[in-house]
Amino acid sequence: MILGCSNTSKNQNTSEDATLLDSTLIREYTNTITASELKQHLEIYASDEFEGRGTGTSGQKKATNYLKQFYIKENILSPINDTIYFQDVPASYLPENISDSENVLAFIEGSEKPEEVIIISAHLDHVGIINDEIYNGADDDGSGTVALLEIAQAFKQATLNGHGPKRSILLLHVTGEELGLYGSRYYAEHPIFPLENTIANLNIDMIGRVDDAHKDNPEYVYLIGSDRLSDDLHETSEYINTTFFNLELDYTFNALDDKNRYYYRSDHYNFAKHNIPVIFYFNGTHADYHKATDTVDKINFPMLQKRTQLVFATAWQLANQSSRPALNEDIEN
Repeated sequence: MILGCSNTSKNQNTSEDATLLDSTLIREYTNTITASELKQHLEIYASDEFEGRGTGTSGQKKATNYLKQFYIKENILSPINDTIYFQDVPASYLPENISDSENVLAFIEGSEKPEEVIIISAHLDHVGIINDEIYNGADDDGSGTVALLEIAQAFKQATLNGHGPKRSILLLHVTGEELGLYGSRYYAEHPIFPLENTIANLNIDMIGRVDDAHKDNPEYVYLIGSDRLSDDLHETSEYINTTFFNLELDYTFNALDDKNRYYYRSDHYNFAKHNIPVIFYFNGTHADYHKATDTVDKINFPMLQKRTQLVFATAWQLANQSSRPALNEDIEN
């Protein structure tokens, strides 16, 4: 999907700070995110080689090494002494009989407000091997993981060309999500950057499929949490989508009475409960959810590309606009 021309004037429903910034650059670097590169990564990341990426297993270690080697190859540094990409999560922190694990962190420093950080997250783990079957988790959350790689590459290319973000970007691959959001909770309790300087978390968990509710209109993504803590964040998200993508932003699961309680079930929640504005990007569940049949051949790569581009463009806007998203006065977590 190539971004076309669009109106770059200020949306009348947004605050002054949400005025569109650098629309030509947004198009240029958004278009570096391609379905072919997403597929290339996912065919490796959701392969049998990584043995379902169960937390603390040898397969999960192979997966984290793959992520580390990608960032080294792209010359995207770690925020921990530049070269330490792993934040160790000890076995003592995890459920019984689970071995040590690690989050993977990569960092692009902001040019003007480096102390202010946008975290873009996805969980790197899946459920491993069950009854001798490998659960590869192509959608859950291989799709979010490879999206982070492409987003990181786009920001890095912009930086190399002299158009790096004004605020810093932390690419955070968290472990232990399937066991109960352990990796993101560990980061929130042991942050590399002060949580008060974290202006937003954009969390990606399953964006590679089309659910039954949208089988006749795949141009959608579920958004959860965008207005729970910050109307500013919600308006920025809507504005970027309207300007560039025109996806259906489906808020069904954002309802306060959502029986699925998805707002509390992915890694963004460990940031939201610290009053950090969040958006959770999600394609909904499907028949292959948490089954061995969640495989690469079922991924809708054009939609994975478009949703990844939406997250990147939203992060670009947040990184470059004059003010961070303001918290609502009537916050409810």
